[in-house]
Formats: sequence, structure tokens, C-alpha cells
Amino acid sequence: MKRIAGWILASLLMLPPAATAQINSLPSQPHLLVKGQAFRTVDPDRFIIDLKVSNTDLQPDLARKFVEERARSVLDGLRRNHVLMDSLYASSLSISPQSRYENGKSVFQGTRVERKIRGTFSSLKDVRAFLGGLDANENVQVLSMQSAYADAAALRADLKREAATQSRESAQGLAAAYGVGLGGIYSISDVAPSFAYGVEAGTWSAPAAPTPSSVVSPPSPPAPPPPPPPGADGKVQGLGESLLTGTITYTENIYAVFLIAQ
Repeated sequence: MKRIAGWILASLLMLPPAATAQINSLPSQPHLLVKGQAFRTVDPDRFIIDLKVSNTDLQPDLARKFVEERARSVLDGLRRNHVLMDSLYASSLSISPQSRYENGKSVFQGTRVERKIRGTFSSLKDVRAFLGGLDANENVQVLSMQSAYADAAALRADLKREAATQSRESAQGLAAAYGVGLGGIYSISDVAPSFAYGVEAGTWSAPAAPTPSSVVSPPSPPAPPPPPPPGADGKVQGLGESLLTGTITYTENIYAVFLIAQ
């Protein structure tokens, strides 16, 4: 049994005698190191919009009044279109001198005043309504729109449990294949170990020339939706009006070290 356990340790870990220093230490006795992974793709249900209101004027007070007026209009538009009130954020005024270079010299343009605004919507319908009524120009700009998932924390917790279950099943399968038993669990972590024996932290490379039976292909991406049908006039309806968000994929990994029963 000791000889078999030694072969397993050598074949799975390939650990030279001198390799003992690493961030997540591994036990000196025979063990199995396995990785469990779980992922899920979801449709976003939160849409975060970042905006900037700015103005440059030789009179600082005029620039300030302009920005405050436009910012108030943007905030009113967000509220009118059902922004989530606890997500609404408006920064304090940012004031700085503005200049440009002409003929190698810095020329003062005035005082620049900025204010950034952020809001989160729970539906694309509200996002479209807000953007449709927004008077965007060089002074009022949409900086970005991000999508998120409201129950991300609970989803990640579920994925960790699934990954942990997968890691245990992998360890049991490996032990059964070599005719040995599992002892206790030595460690469990969602951070990959840093190996000192030739494998860098976080890398779990496949063999150089894997056999077809050992290759697990990732799931294929979903097919793109079909184009909208043409209308009565022969023109395609809806093009340019749909605000597409895509999907979000959450992935959790678990790295577990199981001792081999002696």
C-alpha cells in the first residue's frame, strides 16, 4: 500500500524533494490536490449608467451655475424614469483651471466645473426612456453603461457549494481509479496554491498532447438571435432601437487537498 501511495504521489504531484516552500503549503504525506469548478450564465437585471456634466467658462460662477442646472435636470430625468433611489449618486463639484497649448504656449481658457452622476435601473424599458429624454451634448455626456445581477452574492455562494461538491467527487474518482482510499481533508480554498515544483499559481495546464477522450470542450456560446422579420413595407423593423445587454457568467473555483489513507 505504501508503494502504491508513493506512485500516486509521484504521478499526480511530481514533487521533487527540495520543493517545500509555497504560499498555500501542501502536506508532506501522500495526498490528492483537486480543483472543483462551477459556473452559471444569467441575464442581467441591473443597469448602471454613469454620466458627466461639465462646463468651462472664464467666470467660475457661471460655469458652476450651468453645471448645477444641468445636473438637476439629469437627476430629475433619472427619478422620473424610476431609477433605484438608493443607487442614485451625485459627486461634489470638481473645479480646476482649463488651458490649451497654442504655438508652444499655455493659454488659459477658463475654469472647468464638473459633476459626475450615477444611477441604477432595474429594467431596460426605463433605461431607454431615460436615454430618449436626455439632452446629451458636449456638456452632458453618458460615460458608460454597465450591467449587473442583483442576486450575485447568493449565486456565488451556491456556485462555491457546487464547486466544493465537484472537488470531492473528483478526489473520490481519482482515489478509486488507483485503488486507494481517502483520509481526511487537509485544506480547502478558493485561491489556487502556488507550487514550487514547476507549476505556477493558478495554472492547471492540460498535457502537451492530450488524447481526444481527455479533452473537455467548454460549452458553446449561445447562437445569435435571428434577425427581426421585415414589416409590411419590406423594411426590417426595430434595427437600432434595441438596447442589447448580453449575459453575465459567474465562475467559482475550489481547490481541495485530500490526504490518502495509509
